[in-house]
This record gives sequence, C-alpha cells and structure tokens, in this order.
Amino acid sequence: MKVAFDKNNDGLIPAIIQDQSTKNVLMLGYMNEDALNRTIETGKVTFYSRSKKRIWQKGEESGNFLNLVTIELDCDNDTLLISANPEGPTCHKGSDTCWNKKNVQNFGFLTQLEAVISDRKVNENNESSYVSSLFKGGINKIAQKVGEEAVETVIEAMDNNEKLFLEESADLLFHYLVLLQAKGHLLEDVVNILKSRHKI
Repeated sequence: MKVAFDKNNDGLIPAIIQDQSTKNVLMLGYMNEDALNRTIETGKVTFYSRSKKRIWQKGEESGNFLNLVTIELDCDNDTLLISANPEGPTCHKGSDTCWNKKNVQNFGFLTQLEAVISDRKVNENNESSYVSSLFKGGINKIAQKVGEEAVETVIEAMDNNEKLFLEESADLLFHYLVLLQAKGHLLEDVVNILKSRHKI
C-alpha cells in the first residue's frame, strides 16, 4: 500500500472509520506512517493525536477499541477508509459515532418503512390506517395476509407479467415487515441470522 504521506507538510492523512457491519461512519481521525503501521501490526486502529502530539490507540484508556477489518486507499493515495468492528461507543463523549448518531443497521427505504409500521403499531386505533387495522386484528390476521400474498406471488412468478409479479412481491415484503414487528422483531434480526449462516 503506497500512501502519500509526503503530500502533506505535517505527514498526516485523514482516516475515515466505518463500521464493518452497519456501514455507518463512526469517526474521522488522522494517521501518520507510524500510526498506520501500528494499526496493521496490532489489528487495533491507531491514530496520531494532533492535540497530544503523539500516537494513540483508540480505546487505550476507555477500552472502546476499533478492531481492524480492512484498509482502503482513495484514488489520490492520501485518504484512508478503514472498516472496523467497534467495541462500545466510538465517540469520547459516549455516543456511538462522533455525529451523535446511533450505530444501527440501515436498509435505506426499508428502514424508513419499518419506522412507519412501528408508528402504526403504537397507534393501532388509527381508523384511517390500513397497517393499524392489521395490528388491531391480531397476529392471526397478519399471518394470514402474509400467506395470501405469498401464494399470489408464487402464482405471478409462474406467469409472464413481470409488473404483476413485482407488485405482488412488494405486497409480500410489506406484509412480512408488518408480521415481523407483530412478533417483536425487525428486518435486522433476520439479516443477522442470514449473516451467521453465510460461509465465505
């Protein structure tokens, strides 16, 4: 790995730390050549502290280490993207990230959809909400709906109408997300099981 430390007068380059699992950005630190070498040798992310004027290993005092997974270099060879598994909160103020964000799995629009479903579950007496009516009907009603959507998806899979197949697939996924929450779970719980089964 040819890192362009010499492009900066102070010999430091920025290192972006990303959670290996959630892909969330945890923090930004700075490394010199020594810090990078120590990171690679120890498997613990190590920085150069500009305030303390010395090398410091993340977690050396708090125990909240960043366990190295991978290091990538950008196109100009002067910025590092480091994938790590954090032990505890990353920020010195006690939050998961230095932007005071929770370090949770994010599935984009599906995570937004889960938040809406969660709100409808809490407010199940909302008569204008279809999801609220499902929760109000109980687990049997929700499970039955998932079964119906699964059958309809299979039927459309055996036909040639791709539009209908995708629409039924969307209905199935939506109702499955509702069923998960009715059982007290989220999509992340299922993804974690899939990850545990995955063989590299």
